[in-house]
Amino acid sequence: MPGFAAFYDASVLYPSELRNLLMHLALTGLFRAKWSAAVHEEWIGALLRRRPDLSREKLDRTRALMDKHAADALVTGYEDLIDGLRLPDPDDRHVLAAAIRGRADVIVTSNLRDFPAEVLARFGIEAQHPDEFVLHLLGQAPETVVAAAQDHRESLKHPPKTIGEYLKTLEAQGLKQTASVLREQIL
Repeated sequence: MPGFAAFYDASVLYPSELRNLLMHLALTGLFRAKWSAAVHEEWIGALLRRRPDLSREKLDRTRALMDKHAADALVTGYEDLIDGLRLPDPDDRHVLAAAIRGRADVIVTSNLRDFPAEVLARFGIEAQHPDEFVLHLLGQAPETVVAAAQDHRESLKHPPKTIGEYLKTLEAQGLKQTASVLREQIL
């Protein structure tokens, strides 16, 4: 499994709860997490538009911590591939280009319609919703994923969350099946 690589689209990095869970999972060693500077700019820009109370400096700090703690996650040198790619939304071509250059097996995205299976298959890549992605990891290494989710929940201090509150947060982030499986595992 360590050879397995997952490219995170901005749509899964924008909600902080989902981003933080995906980062905890990235640090387990079950897979190699990947993203690009352009993806960072997308999620940071979207968050600043929605939450003007947040500072660019704080989000840049989060970005730097992500790059520091997930070894070899930042994909560069993919720009030459962009023009040759065709997707429903041309603005998403940079994601596919970086996933190709980063040798990703999956693109973890909430926007599955933007990454048609027939296009991605030519590059040996699959698009997965974050719920499907985490469920796949749970199937491969349940104890490791449960431990990562527990670590994530315990890291929440402002405010702290009970197990029930945490699972409701995951459900609100679109991880309904994941929350159900974690509930069974008694987080």
